[in-house]
Amino acid sequence: MLEKLAGIERRFDEIDQALLEVGGDYQRAADLNKERTDLEPIVRRARDYRRSLARLEEARALLESESDADLRALAEAEIADLEPHLAELERELKQMLVPKDPRDEKNVFVEIRAGTGGDEAAIFAADLFRMYSRYADRQGWQIEIIDQNTIGIGGFKEIIFQVKGKGAYSKLKYESGVHRVQRVPVTEASGRIHTSTATVAVLAEVDEVEIEIPESDIVIEVFKSSGAGGQNVQKNATAVRVYHKPTGMVVACQDERSQLQNKLRALAVLRARLYEIEEEKRRSAEEADRRAQVGTGERSEKIRTYNYPQNRVTDHRINLSIFNLPAVMDGDIEPFIEELSTRDEAQRLAASGFEEDE
Repeated sequence: MLEKLAGIERRFDEIDQALLEVGGDYQRAADLNKERTDLEPIVRRARDYRRSLARLEEARALLESESDADLRALAEAEIADLEPHLAELERELKQMLVPKDPRDEKNVFVEIRAGTGGDEAAIFAADLFRMYSRYADRQGWQIEIIDQNTIGIGGFKEIIFQVKGKGAYSKLKYESGVHRVQRVPVTEASGRIHTSTATVAVLAEVDEVEIEIPESDIVIEVFKSSGAGGQNVQKNATAVRVYHKPTGMVVACQDERSQLQNKLRALAVLRARLYEIEEEKRRSAEEADRRAQVGTGERSEKIRTYNYPQNRVTDHRINLSIFNLPAVMDGDIEPFIEELSTRDEAQRLAASGFEEDE
């Protein structure tokens, strides 16, 4: 860890020197200042760590060599103060040094699809959409629906929406997978408990430069948007369907007012899906020995059960149960996300080799 910190400190000093010589190159100055801002918290703690470590070594040396009772007491007090301070600094520095997912600050596309369970699965998909909408409100994020396929009793066979807000992917990425509900459906006359599922996919928004889609790879169709009637029914063909020939994927968008806006949104969803495919290939190649890790985002992984008769929501990846189902369905999913993030961070620390330093 000390070697990594030394390298960061050297780079920080190089940036300070470069800023003195940058002259009128404003773009270069902006890039250097951004890098300096990113490194400054680490450098500040690293220098505090080195100073505290030197003081601890001096106090220990004094304790070993000094016979005077008063001086020994001072050394012991110094050691008692410094050891927990150093432990906390070391914990913070290790967290800072773990590589961050570059997508963490991105907006996301969330796709919810009804799974097994017929109409009840579609109703559950709508419940999940409401849950994420309430959670987004708590975070101060904005939600925009891209496409939806509804059923007559208030459910969704499929709904795709975008969540815009700082850090959206860093929190919602743990929601990918199969969600299971156990309850008596509103459509069930006999009162038997049914088990239904819905799948959730969370995709980070991707810039055009990150995923280039050749025009020859896609077919774009336009059609009239469907709506609830009245002013919502479009008389013109503004909805867009994009077919990606190499993968066979189809993305539709009809919630924007213009054909161009719908096309741009559909292409954005397609880029996100293609990027996720490439990311999954990379993860499979590089992390084959870590398949059991938290937050892999496996679509087939059953991640959470919502048990209505027992008022319980259980996340199976971390064995965490919350006995307040109404609060969870109203968007209070932060306890799950915090625990998943903590576990994920611990595993990334271990993978970075920091445990060997202890």
